[in-house]
Amino acid sequence: MPVYVALLHSIVLAPGRRVVMSDLRDMASTLGYRNARTLVSTGNIVFEASEAPVGDIEAKLERAFQSRFGKPVDIIVRRADGWLRLAHANPFPDGDGSQVIIRVMRKPLDTSVLDTLRAYAQLNQRLALINGDLWIDFAGKPSEWKLLSALTAKRMGPGTLRNWNTVRGLAEMIEQSGHTDLPIRGTSVDS
Repeated sequence: MPVYVALLHSIVLAPGRRVVMSDLRDMASTLGYRNARTLVSTGNIVFEASEAPVGDIEAKLERAFQSRFGKPVDIIVRRADGWLRLAHANPFPDGDGSQVIIRVMRKPLDTSVLDTLRAYAQLNQRLALINGDLWIDFAGKPSEWKLLSALTAKRMGPGTLRNWNTVRGLAEMIEQSGHTDLPIRGTSVDS
């Protein structure tokens, strides 16, 4: 059965109220997805599901999330093999795992976005577009740079940010589930 990774754009429901990962796993299970696992409290789910187009899975998850939590949220889904390709494509392996950020996109970005974003970037920040996903080495805390404010859905389309530690951790979860033999080591997993 194929393995998928789902990334929620936000797990904040209202000020002071967040989605609990056990509720997210339960939601996935009620949709018939099996072996749903989350990575710490980051709004990511790894699960097994019958073969289906990624767009159908995204729509199903988004409807279920709105119904269960009362808030619309973009959910980006990748098949396990696509996630592992993303993890192996890191153009900044020398960067700090919490400062290298990937904007995982629903639809691939055009290379012209790099020119637009360079106007917001500092000289020590690096940008790369790999298979339509945006990679940024912030060279410091992302929240301290104006580049972060340029990464909106309005400007770029549906997508969500994850740091390299999270990308690596999700790849490790896929590896641990026996769906690959690629050696990727990451962070801890919630059961």
